[in-house]
Amino acid sequence: MTHAPAAVNAPRSIEIEARLERLAEVRAFVREAAGAIGASDDCVVDLVQAVDEAATNIVTHGYRGRPGPIAVAVAPDETGIRVTIHDRAPRFDPGSAPEPDLSATHIRPGGMGIHLIRAATDAMEHDERPGGGNVLTLVRRLGRRDKEE
Repeated sequence: MTHAPAAVNAPRSIEIEARLERLAEVRAFVREAAGAIGASDDCVVDLVQAVDEAATNIVTHGYRGRPGPIAVAVAPDETGIRVTIHDRAPRFDPGSAPEPDLSATHIRPGGMGIHLIRAATDAMEHDERPGGGNVLTLVRRLGRRDKEE
């Protein structure tokens, strides 16, 4: 695990090998980095969940058990916190995924990750990574959001 130097309000980053057992490190990193920026407890919980869902999807659906890197950077944004997740998995834009049918009487296990990411963040943007892979950017305001008040 590598960490970038941590100056006050400077971007912080971590890179891990894409394995489910490494995701606890990512959750702890996001929790600490968001807290250091001054995020509310609600914001921290939302970001940890969103990043965990995204990283889990990268491991299970992107790399499909094959080795590969996942890099996560957390930085202050003009309105809150910006989390950027880089991978080298095949291209996948989560913004193109349809919303699940929440009115269904049976919702299959899995399939809710992207919905949860959308619900936990204020913005989600996907870009192709130069040389192959994905860059997923998540933005969350620091405080409580309207739906939480």
